[in-house]
Amino acid sequence: MNEPLVIAGKAYASRLLVGTGKYKDFAETQAAIEASGAEIVTVAIRRTNIGQNPGEPNLLDVLPPERYTILPNTAGCYSADEAVRTLRLARELLDGHSLVKLEVLGDAQNLFPNMPETLKAAGTLVKEGFQVMVYCADDPIQAKMLEEIGCVAVMPLASLIGSGLGIINPWNLRLIIDNAKVPVLVDAGVGTASDAAIAMELGCDGVLMNTAIAKAGNPVLMASAMKKAVEAGREAFLAGRMPRKFYTADPSSPTSGLIGS
Repeated sequence: MNEPLVIAGKAYASRLLVGTGKYKDFAETQAAIEASGAEIVTVAIRRTNIGQNPGEPNLLDVLPPERYTILPNTAGCYSADEAVRTLRLARELLDGHSLVKLEVLGDAQNLFPNMPETLKAAGTLVKEGFQVMVYCADDPIQAKMLEEIGCVAVMPLASLIGSGLGIINPWNLRLIIDNAKVPVLVDAGVGTASDAAIAMELGCDGVLMNTAIAKAGNPVLMASAMKKAVEAGREAFLAGRMPRKFYTADPSSPTSGLIGS
């Protein structure tokens, strides 16, 4: 029941990964992430200071790398070249850190991934020794291609980034999960705790989210709810749900030995 999430050979007790953007300040970021129980936190290198801007507030002061695995990401990149340059910078800033999250976007409005550029960037990064977790479309074929390139985790979207629409296509997710030999984590689209639980019940290895927590009415309380939802969904998946029975009732209590029968 307590089997850890293993990514790139490292074990994590929490299967909830969280982002660090969209909070009102670093104090709220810190409080929410502590409430989430997350051990991996993702940081948009193009938007957040982790040392590249001396003299400005540094996120690592409230989320120290000694306590959290910092996962630099390429949010805001629209080409393979941009993404690769960004992660090379991140590796320098984090003293050779190699675990990264790749995302190459195709459209500024819907933030859907540009899969040809994502595949291109993944190939370059893997060859350079990066351990790549990759945001991708919920396409089983392309997810398998990313795994075969050498990505350490595939992260299909549940729905559009920041939409909060939940899991639009559970069947594609199941196809990806059933064919993957690396961890599969839902990335993007989770809106509330039930969405996270459903992702885990489907068999996902974990869930990454940011907006669902940061833009909740009470981010710290929502972070706590998401922690519980991921744990409950994982336990339900391991337990195995009862079969669905259409048009057939099955009483919960025994039907034999009733008084008067």
